[in-house]
Amino acid sequence: MQSKVKLSKRQIKEDKFTAFVLTSKQRVAENWQFLVIGGVVLVLAVVAVVYFASSRTSREAEGSRLFAQGMAEYRNGNRQVALTTLQEVVDEHGGHETADNATYLLGQIQFELRNFAEAIRWWEQYLAKYRDNRTDRAAALAGIAAANEEQGNNAAAAQKYREAAAEYPEGPLAWDYHTGAMRNYLAAGQVDKAREELDSLRDKYAGTEIYNRAARLFAAQAVPAKTAP
Repeated sequence: MQSKVKLSKRQIKEDKFTAFVLTSKQRVAENWQFLVIGGVVLVLAVVAVVYFASSRTSREAEGSRLFAQGMAEYRNGNRQVALTTLQEVVDEHGGHETADNATYLLGQIQFELRNFAEAIRWWEQYLAKYRDNRTDRAAALAGIAAANEEQGNNAAAAQKYREAAAEYPEGPLAWDYHTGAMRNYLAAGQVDKAREELDSLRDKYAGTEIYNRAARLFAAQAVPAKTAP
């Protein structure tokens, strides 16, 4: 009778490995097309990610460059050139962080050019799209108020000044917004609302020149001057 051959643990492992290799080769042979396609898809995905990251970095750099160029033109007094450059930042780089600054600055330049309707349009666009910077949001509201005041729309101006103060009540210019609201309420003949703004100034700035100046303005405009007999 032929005796059984007992395999060692090492031989068993080697046989299993050999079987695994042969099976794997067979599976590769049968499915090589799918494996190649899968590999190509993976490579393309990696290339797409790298390209997108590179493209985004390049676009951000271009947006920053254009904004810096627009700022330089504005500071040099070339407002029309600055408007064109900043408009390009908004149009071509709307997702970049410089677009919010460009949008605000477009309103500022239009205001300085006394194109008040355009200034209001840009500041309203800024307020609708950007919500993070409370200082600039308050300033945009105050800009809209100033544009209305320049056009004689005192009631609308007063309301926007009040909104500016409410947007950033602890901000460094809150007192100016309250004063602007009071001034325009007085011009619109809404004395009670003007008094509310004066009260807000008193609560925060009593005893300061800020409040004293506002109180003098209120007294001069809220009460009709007495005529001499």
